[in-house]
Amino acid sequence: MSTPNGTAPEGRTAWKKTAAVAVPAVLAVGALAAAMAQGALAASFAVSGSNFQVASGKLTSTGLASYVHTDRDADDRGHPVALLGIGKADLTDICQAARVETPVGTVVFKLTAGGDAGPVRADNLVIDGEDLVGDARFGTAQIGRDAGTLDAVPGVKGPRGKFGLQAGNIEVAGVKSHAWSATGGNFRLKGLRVSVSLDGRTCF
Repeated sequence: MSTPNGTAPEGRTAWKKTAAVAVPAVLAVGALAAAMAQGALAASFAVSGSNFQVASGKLTSTGLASYVHTDRDADDRGHPVALLGIGKADLTDICQAARVETPVGTVVFKLTAGGDAGPVRADNLVIDGEDLVGDARFGTAQIGRDAGTLDAVPGVKGPRGKFGLQAGNIEVAGVKSHAWSATGGNFRLKGLRVSVSLDGRTCF
């Protein structure tokens, strides 16, 4: 129902106009979710001004792909990283911690999950890390493969002609990394706990 001048009466919704605005937004959210599920959002956002810790007792995955990449912060400063794409990842536990300077002092933002609550799972996990420490076992490995031809993890491939590596099933115990970003699809975090504390303990 509309008034003589064609506008919706007060208190009523102009559904055609609402749909015109809502449909593109819904499509954009759907595209974003699809990109996350494919691991395609790696390094597509400005990273913060500092890295953070990532740790896990054990990580297993159906595949791994990696190449050298550069993350950029909001001031366009570059941070060289090893982009590490992991297929269907299972982690016995996970810890993520970052030190954040605030007006009241240094705060530790910490996220933990897994442990006794059960494994943490993620599809196409992508970590942009400065380093990675652990005891690893790889399936068939291809070191020096063209980064543009990587296919072990959907959506994770680098520039053609650049150095890359990939492997089949992997298992890494005692995982420790300093990372600039992490993305993934379908995160399932059992026993999730988030804390913020002054001078709190980090992961390692």
